[in-house]
Amino acid sequence: MGMSPDELSAGLARVCARAGLGALSLEPQRLTGGAVMESWRFVADDSAYVLRRAPSLAFMEGRPYGHSTEAALIEAARAKGVTAPEVVAVLEPGDGLGSGFIMRALPGTADPKVILGCDDPAGLLRQAARDLARIHRLRQADVPEGVPVMDYRAAIADLKAQFIEAGGDRPIIALGLKWLEDNCPPEVEPVLNHGDYRMGNLLVEGSTLTGVLDWEIAHFGDRHEDLAFGCMAVWRFARHDRPALGLGSLADYFAAYEAESGTRADPARFRFWTIYRTVWWALGCLKMAAQWRSGADRMLERVVISRRTSEQELDLLLLLEEDAPEVERARRLPPRKETAHDTAGDATIAEIATAVAEWLASVKHRMEGHDRFQLAVARNALGIIAREPELDFSGIDAKDLSDHFLSGDESLKTKGLLAKLRFDALEMVRVDSPKYPALALAHKNWTGEQ
Repeated sequence: MGMSPDELSAGLARVCARAGLGALSLEPQRLTGGAVMESWRFVADDSAYVLRRAPSLAFMEGRPYGHSTEAALIEAARAKGVTAPEVVAVLEPGDGLGSGFIMRALPGTADPKVILGCDDPAGLLRQAARDLARIHRLRQADVPEGVPVMDYRAAIADLKAQFIEAGGDRPIIALGLKWLEDNCPPEVEPVLNHGDYRMGNLLVEGSTLTGVLDWEIAHFGDRHEDLAFGCMAVWRFARHDRPALGLGSLADYFAAYEAESGTRADPARFRFWTIYRTVWWALGCLKMAAQWRSGADRMLERVVISRRTSEQELDLLLLLEEDAPEVERARRLPPRKETAHDTAGDATIAEIATAVAEWLASVKHRMEGHDRFQLAVARNALGIIAREPELDFSGIDAKDLSDHFLSGDESLKTKGLLAKLRFDALEMVRVDSPKYPALALAHKNWTGEQ
């Protein structure tokens, strides 16, 4: 629900009075980031707090549990020694702020660019592994009822249903879904999974972990799902060369995790869950556009994140092609048709988008907080518009091929198909996210060009 600054401040004042936090002494400031929930920092009686809330009540529909359960999960994790924030109040209907809770603010930053440049990434990686192992000590008796236990095959079926609902026309995602169906491992004793344990949800000061944030999709399942998620290419940001959280090697990450948990990591399970969560996030990105269209959240960021689906398709193909025949992996990509640029006449759509992006860059210094973040998102959106006219495709029928992948009638063994998928993946990411670190690696691997 849209809310004015005055309404937000009035609601916070009511919560602070009810929870004994004192009088509001600094207006709330919207924090940057947050793909789903909003975060607002404010001060009451000289103490800093963070409000975490849903952008609308409609956003909470269909979720397995609400913010009161999430708050209780966080407190249970703190009791196990996890570096989690202290929850001081859960929102009530009378507060007029919707659904959410308030935490005591912690020092540090969640900005991956800052964190990945820290002085002791190896030490930070050990701390992150330690906290993850402590999260995995939690069992169902430790948390409130309602936290779901993952049924692996049901989860895959749910992803498949999401894919069909979204149009069922993304061949690489279809290929991933079929792989998951064919390679699903047997279930193991479920442990609490944070569900979103990655760079961007870890708060760090210097080289010290100060907080584990964003517990909204915690559930019980295979510990390898949590281990794998933070190691996905997308969450390594600029440090694609450091596979574990963008901080170091998988060997060091697993060793630190095993030292704290007493449980060895299984490489086969780790690969399965890496592929699972890559499909999961690809579909998560894809449905952001539907959330925007529905009116549940009209933030600009939603439509732009939907275009990050192509990043996950690229990463997914890099993972899946390991199983392709060597002759297909060595096959050359189709030639790219260069687009002719018309430099006469009135401005093209691409030129207009570029002009607006350049103007936005000129006013960036006037922005601060979330507005500055949204300006960057707007410039990314304009970049997509400017580049899209140059998009080239291999000519495959996306819906037809997706159906054939799901049925098993086609696979990466089919002559020439991997090369076409590689070509299309490179094209889409070149338009949607040309600075995506994995793009340069994939382009070099698949074309031999720098």
